[in-house]
Amino acid sequence: MGRWPLVGREEELDSFAAALADRECRGFVVGGSAGVGKSRLAEECLGRASAVGFRVGRATASAAAGAVPLGAIAHLLPAGVDLSDPVAGFAAVAERLAAGPGRRRWVLLVDDMHLLDSASAVLLRQLMDTGVLLLIGTVRSGEPYGKAVTALRGGDAVRRVDLTVLSPEQIEALLQAALGGAVARRSLHELSAASGGNVLYLRELVLGALTAGDLTEDGEIWHLAEGRLPATARLTEVIGSRLATADSAGRPVLELLALCEPLTLADAEDLAPPQVMAALEQAGLIRIMQDRRRTAVSLAHPLYGEVLRAGLPVLRRRALLLDQAARVEARGARRRGDLLRIATWRLAATGTADPTLLTQAALLARHAHDYPQIVALLEALPVKHLTTATGLILGHAFFEMGRWDQAEAAIAEADAVAIGEPDKLAVALVRTLNLLWSNARLSAALAVNDAALDRITSAEGRRKLRINEGFMRIVAGLPAQGLALLDDVETDVGDAPDVDVWLRGAWMKPFALALVGRTGEAVTWAERAHAGHRKVDEHALVSHPAVQRIPLVLVLALTEAGLPDEARREGERTYAELVVADSVVRVWLAVFLGRTEWPAGRPATARRWWAEAAALARSFDHTMALRPVLAGLAACAAVLGDLDAAEASLAEHRTLPPLAPGLVSAGEERLGEAWLLAARGHLGRARAVLTAAALAARSTGHLTGEALLLTDVARLGGAKEVTDRLTALAERCDGALAPARAQLAAALAADDPDQLLQAADACQAVGADLLAAEAATAAAAAWRRAHQARRASAAAHRAAAAPARCEGARTPLLTTAESTAPLTDREREIALLAALGNASKDIADALALSVRTVDNHLHRAYAKLGVTTRRELAKTLRTPSPVPRPDHQHGRS
Repeated sequence: MGRWPLVGREEELDSFAAALADRECRGFVVGGSAGVGKSRLAEECLGRASAVGFRVGRATASAAAGAVPLGAIAHLLPAGVDLSDPVAGFAAVAERLAAGPGRRRWVLLVDDMHLLDSASAVLLRQLMDTGVLLLIGTVRSGEPYGKAVTALRGGDAVRRVDLTVLSPEQIEALLQAALGGAVARRSLHELSAASGGNVLYLRELVLGALTAGDLTEDGEIWHLAEGRLPATARLTEVIGSRLATADSAGRPVLELLALCEPLTLADAEDLAPPQVMAALEQAGLIRIMQDRRRTAVSLAHPLYGEVLRAGLPVLRRRALLLDQAARVEARGARRRGDLLRIATWRLAATGTADPTLLTQAALLARHAHDYPQIVALLEALPVKHLTTATGLILGHAFFEMGRWDQAEAAIAEADAVAIGEPDKLAVALVRTLNLLWSNARLSAALAVNDAALDRITSAEGRRKLRINEGFMRIVAGLPAQGLALLDDVETDVGDAPDVDVWLRGAWMKPFALALVGRTGEAVTWAERAHAGHRKVDEHALVSHPAVQRIPLVLVLALTEAGLPDEARREGERTYAELVVADSVVRVWLAVFLGRTEWPAGRPATARRWWAEAAALARSFDHTMALRPVLAGLAACAAVLGDLDAAEASLAEHRTLPPLAPGLVSAGEERLGEAWLLAARGHLGRARAVLTAAALAARSTGHLTGEALLLTDVARLGGAKEVTDRLTALAERCDGALAPARAQLAAALAADDPDQLLQAADACQAVGADLLAAEAATAAAAAWRRAHQARRASAAAHRAAAAPARCEGARTPLLTTAESTAPLTDREREIALLAALGNASKDIADALALSVRTVDNHLHRAYAKLGVTTRRELAKTLRTPSPVPRPDHQHGRS
């Protein structure tokens, strides 16, 4: 991949710039552990010194060169200097180096400076002290070096920076720059965890994944194949040589840590005495941490374990695992999680374990939301030990991993051994959940629920099934119907007879409340559900508690409340939790984070989140989520001018099977179609699509979705037709976003500059930056037409910040509001079509008009915009210039 960009080292580069400007500075030393990027930073510093006129040189110290006096820097010494007398010879070197062209100062980079021989170090220090050169040196932390090298690093005239590993945020920026595109969050998490922030390790992991075809781009985002993170031969060699520095007495500890970390210090010292442990820690191979009364030992880097495990023979691995299991059992297995560890070790060693131990371990893994571990443990359980409870735990683990067919198989096995109403009810609840997410129709899930109702006679059991039906109807896009069925859900989980059923209802109730515009109640319920989930998590057969804050709900509710920054913070934090848990449910958080950014006017960020959601949805075949995100991707791409990408997303959308609307209204699935039409200048057709979409949202009770769609109708020239309905929605929806939308539509309909600026203020207050920019742009145009130059200039200045805040979005309101007289809807539509290179005849055919009518509208638009050609029209409207055509084909020029 060539040389990677330098990311996350701005502070260190600023420090070097200050050193370079300081005539009293003699050295700049970069310290840090192996692989953190010392050489890369030093090379960047050397390049910057060269760029501003310094003479530069470079040397690399090594153990071999260090065996010869001046061996590392011999190639830099002037020819003919006699060094038999070091005092005179070193002075002659300084004189010759200083006498170069223009007597410019030298900047010398010495990589691995700690390996320099004493003679080289002494000479370099003399050259530094005489001001002949400024030394850039890299030093590996923890390495021994002599007094002469110590002198190179010492003194007030030498500045030092110590590099640490990159943070996850810096890794994201680095990979995006290196790969040329965004990287999926789960992939970032895996690469960050595996590399430990070490730049060398990260680069080799990425190269290995690219070479193996396990790191690929889907047109929008890079993502790793699940469970695949191959390294390169170079990385294995580098880590192997690092591990080889360990004394043979410490090797057993390293091997056991590779299989069983973390270990207690007592367990580790059973294999190696304290002095050996201290040496391993000093060498940077292990890490010893104190946690209250316990002392834990782990490998210093996660990749050390990968390399060690790869080199362990099967029988050696088996012996280590069984010995450690016996060791923990002998100590009483008193710590929480010990049973899980013992079961895992015995299973890995022999392929089996005691059934009771496996079951207990699976329960512990469930509490930790470690779904792959649950599967490994319960699939090893002999068939005769299968119960309804273990089958449902296994089925739910498969569900969380997005493996629908395997989940259904496990649920079926649980159903086969179910006895009595409680078991049958539990099976129905897990099966309906899996059905809804696995692309089955709502009718199929309802049929399972109805069949259970026919068998369940207890009042409490039937109530649970009613709550489950409410959950399903909300998931399937019928929020009003679902809310009616969830009306009597207890407000406190402590009052609920079944925590799983309560959590299921509490998960969806706030979401439905947000969709129907009851924002305040939605936030309250989302917080209540999250607190309740945390309280009973160990007793619940449901997803990670963070799902309650997706919320699927809190993000949507906070957005409608006009608090997108808070929604963004909550969503980012929650998504990070769900990535660590590797829960399939996070796909819907990505969906709604994109939906938060769309009304906020950040199409590039929305596109990033929807691309994340699309990659996830494809990975486990979740059409319910994939349909709305493909539409969102198309809308963002269209607004950003990437029409080919928009069409590609819509083409994929057309191949998907139709399903119930899902958690996003069916109408919102047409956003991409509408905005692609708008980008191509077909505003009337775009408005028609959005109007029909808004009616679809209204029919299913998605009031906030209806408001979003109608707002876009207003933005595309239909404000007069939708103002009344948006005003009515603002009265029914208690969030701050709905009134701001209604105010914008009313101002656009009136074409009143004062009202438009007030609408801009209202939109800005709720974080809708693009809407605010459109309102301000329209106000500037209105003032200009009224010959109010000062007011027009002030409004235009306000709107000018839009491109930066709105990530380069271009919409018809921003591009056609520059006219000195208002364009009619028809004039705006025809002007945009002409600006995109369409001939008058083609426009007439598309709009069912005569060519004369098209030319007349176009002539009036030219006059209002002050242009005379289609190329000027395209420039004025900031659309791609049309390809020149002969006048008889192109129509009026």
